[in-house]
Parts: sequence; structure tokens; C-alpha cells
Amino acid sequence: MAPVVGFDQIYWFDRHSLLQSIPKPEKISDEAWAAAGAEVLDRIALMADNAGSSDEHRALNYLVVRYPGIYAAAAEAFSRNCSLTSVEARPSAIGGTHKIVDVIFSFTSRVTDVRDQFFLRVDVTGEFPFLVTKLSPYYPR
Repeated sequence: MAPVVGFDQIYWFDRHSLLQSIPKPEKISDEAWAAAGAEVLDRIALMADNAGSSDEHRALNYLVVRYPGIYAAAAEAFSRNCSLTSVEARPSAIGGTHKIVDVIFSFTSRVTDVRDQFFLRVDVTGEFPFLVTKLSPYYPR
């Protein structure tokens, strides 16, 4: 017997269409916005083994297509001469009965090497992930 696969929703888009559909904040230039969008999308899409099967990958994939705040944060960081140096997703300590994933974005200054980190939480318990907390500064313990 062959395996059967079913889908509840399918999204199809190309890279250009996704980047064009993200709302651009007024205070950010078109050039900075395009560079930030491409950097964030490339960093997450090219992460090793992101097939969308783990909770962490589901959270990252949700953010790429549903949360424009990560693109705005990257554009703002680029305007301060910072680069997106890492994106990390890991199970949250506050999960309880829910599966919560912390996603941490690190931006490093090209001049001083000082790192700024921001994070948000995504609930991946059910079929459709959703945002638990908006993008906020992250302070490691």
C-alpha cells in the first residue's frame, strides 16, 4: 500500500512575489528594504535541513511568510550598519502544555562587532502556528 498525503492548505509563491508583498515601513528606503528582505529570506530558507517537519522549522517558515516585523527589524539594523549574523530557533522554557518556539535574530555591527539580539515566540502546538509575542529585545541569561 502506498502512503497517502493530504493537504489542508498549500501556499505557492516565488521569491520576488513574497518580497514584494511584505508591507514596507515608510521610514525605510526601498534599497534598504530590498536588501533586508532578501537577507532574512535567504538566511531562513537556506538553513540546513529546513523541510518544515520540526517545530523549529515550522516556526521559522511561519515567520517568513506571515510576520513582516522580522523584515522591518533587519532593514532598521542594516541602516545602523549591522548585518544579520544568525537566526536560531529552539524550544521555549515557557511552553507548558503548548509547544512554544523561541526564535532569536542576531545582528552584528560591521564597525564595532557589538551584537544586538531580538526574539519572538511562536506557538506550534496546532496545525497552524501563531505568534505568541512580538519581536522584542533579547537578553541571554
